[in-house]
Amino acid sequence: MNAVDTNILMYVNDLRDPGKQAIAASLVASLTDGVLIWQVACEYLAASRKLEPFGYDRAQAYQYIRDLQQVWYTVLPTWAVLDCAEDLMSRFRLSYWDSMVVAACLEANVETLYTEDSGYSSIDGLQIVNPFKRL
Repeated sequence: MNAVDTNILMYVNDLRDPGKQAIAASLVASLTDGVLIWQVACEYLAASRKLEPFGYDRAQAYQYIRDLQQVWYTVLPTWAVLDCAEDLMSRFRLSYWDSMVVAACLEANVETLYTEDSGYSSIDGLQIVNPFKRL
């Protein structure tokens, strides 16, 4: 299974960087075994407000998340994720929010997390890939 971080979903709907938009859209479309992390969905809905000046509105953002829910497995938060996130913050010096996403991926047995934000290529067996690295 594979998951994407909020920044990947943002690029799918952000017209300002056509190169990253194309890569993100292709990646998301190709993930038939995708996992939607609850926190990522929430972060996306909050962050997508930044796209409103460019014609992307709240209704479109909510519809996009609903569309992903139809094809991807949704991972809801558990208390165990909090404990794992605390451990990850200590061991890897991750931010709280990044540690929560990684912890949720680990709990759901996600194999690969696609994100632009990590300085790590792997954490506790979770592969972390920046799909824009070649740009």
